[in-house]
Order: sequence, then C-alpha cells, then structure tokens
Amino acid sequence: MTVYNFSAGPAVLPKAVLEQAQKEMLNYRDSGMSVMELSHRSSEFDEIIKAAELRLRELMAIPDNYKVLFLQGGASLQFSMIPLNLAKGKKAYYLVGGSWGKKAYTEAVKLSKTIDFEPILLASSEDTTFNHIPTFDPATIDKDASYVHLTTNNTIEGTTIYDLPDTNGVPIIADMSSNILAVRYNVADFGMIYAGAQKNIGPAGVTIAIIREDLLEGNDPVLSSMLDYNIQADNGSLYNTPPTYGIYIARLVFDYVASLGGVDAMEAKNVEKANLLYNFIDNSEFYSNPVSVTADRSISNVPFVTPSDDLDKLFNKEALEHDFKNIKGHRSVGGMRASIYNAFPLEGVQELIAFMADFEARNKA
Repeated sequence: MTVYNFSAGPAVLPKAVLEQAQKEMLNYRDSGMSVMELSHRSSEFDEIIKAAELRLRELMAIPDNYKVLFLQGGASLQFSMIPLNLAKGKKAYYLVGGSWGKKAYTEAVKLSKTIDFEPILLASSEDTTFNHIPTFDPATIDKDASYVHLTTNNTIEGTTIYDLPDTNGVPIIADMSSNILAVRYNVADFGMIYAGAQKNIGPAGVTIAIIREDLLEGNDPVLSSMLDYNIQADNGSLYNTPPTYGIYIARLVFDYVASLGGVDAMEAKNVEKANLLYNFIDNSEFYSNPVSVTADRSISNVPFVTPSDDLDKLFNKEALEHDFKNIKGHRSVGGMRASIYNAFPLEGVQELIAFMADFEARNKA
C-alpha cells in the first residue's frame, strides 16, 4: 500500500532520512546511545548542531554577518519575539497576505498594549479572502521603522511572494515556514528569516531563525531570557536544552537536500510538480484554483475546489479511501489542498491527477 501524505504540516519527510534515523535510533555512531539520549552538552551533539548550521548556511548561502539560531515555540512564538527584540520605540509594518500574516499582526497589536512600539497594517487582502498578495506604495513606509514583516508562502490560501517588495530601505522580516529550502531567496535581502521546521526541515518542535547581526546590536534585554535573541545567540542556541532530536533530523534533511543538488534543484522539482497539478486544474471545467493572480500561486500548497461543497466533501471522502491523506482544505476555507513540499514525490502528484480525472468523469454534470 502506498500512502501519499498531503499534510500542510507536520508534513512528509524524505524516506532516506527516516531510514537513516531508523538505522541510528538505538546507537548513534557507536556512542551506545540514541540521539534522544545524548546530552546537549556532549561532543556528539555539538557535532550535530554545528554540522546542521554549516549545511544550512551552505544551502541558503547565508552571509557571515547573520546568526543562525535553533529555537523552540514554533513560528508563532516569533510573532511575539520579533517585536520584543527588534521594535521597541519604533514603527513596525505588517503585510498581511494570509491567515498567518494576520496572526503575526494581531499578536503585535496585542503586545503593543504593554511594549512601546507601533504596529502598522501596511496592506491586506483579507477582504478578498486572501486570494492574492496585496500591494502597497513603499513611500508610505517610514524609513526609520524597525522592519516590514511578511509571509513568503501562505499555506492555507496557496499564495507566495517570489519577488520581494520595495520597502523604502526598511529591513524585511519573513516568515518562511512553508517554503524555506523550496524556493531560492537571497538571504542578504532580508533582515531576518524564520521558519517552523515541520514543512521542509523536520519534525515539529524546531524553529530556525536567521538574523542579521546589526539588528541585534544595542538592544535592551528582553523581559525573558528565553525570548532574547542576543542571549540565544551568545549561547549558541544552547541557553537551555534545545529540541535535540529535531535538530538531528534537520541536519539529515539538510544533507539530503544537498545530495539532490541543493535549493535550486529542489525548486526545479517543486515547479515541475506544481505545474503538473495547476495545468490539470486550469484545463478542467470541473476544478478551480481560488488564487486570483496566477503569478502569486504557491508551488508548495495548491488549494482547489469542485463545483459544490457537497462534491468537495465526497472528493475528500473518496480521496481518503484511496490513501490520499490530509488533502482536505483548511477548515477556514474548505475544499482541498495539496501540500507538495520538497519531500513529496512526483509520482504522488501524478497519482492524484489520475484520481481527480476519474472523479471528474464520474461526477461532472
């Protein structure tokens, strides 16, 4: 039985990585211990976390003047950590092109009630159910602001920012949780990148933060040491016990991506998979994609619907029976969503298209 897991996260992991982890589960490199049993202060784990950082720097071409942190709390904790560390006494702009960007902005507004900074909604496409990436006039941005926050890929709505907007010289902070390592970005174009691991990096529990060093200089201590980027950086992500096993899996995934040719090779594979699915949807009179601007379409998350809610429900029921797992759309939008991250195989997309064609033939008016 072949199961195809279309989950938006936690998501499919490379089989080769799982097999390597299985092989090393009881005895990591003749240590006599599982990675889950290793002290985070041990020489074995020191090698793991340093190798993970080095490989990630190579894959993303991260400049030397950026810190790489392995944190906890998911990307959602960054919604608070970012303004706590970087926005005090300043303005912070939020480009809201999806549900997660809205949550980031909402958390900033909540925090501004007790911390001195001004969160500003730069632009939003909520009035059209986030069916496109909103635009704005860069001249409206105060050049002395702390940052412009955006989400590069919207998992729920299926949109992506490929070309970064002009922000009047203000640093861009990007939630890259669902397309990190899937699309090539120039790290030097960002002040900060952060990403939850559970899409393209590894199991839930690890959050990657890549921060330009000058943004950390001269900042006042944060109210909690655990939420202070400087403390985390000064301690090499080891201020407290980090998610050691998740970092180990991330290291294996980074090596796997490198073995396939790196981020550029992964992007080419992802474009191939996404184009197959979008071409089928576009040539069908039965299925449709809700994204209104073709150039904004995500290659990581492809939402689609049939002509009716009842048919959507039937599709999801039959898809599950055919071992297409987790293809049901997010509860806020309904329909279906195929999350086809780095580890998702091409043949899974091909099998899905065959199923979609059969379902259409049996159910079209």
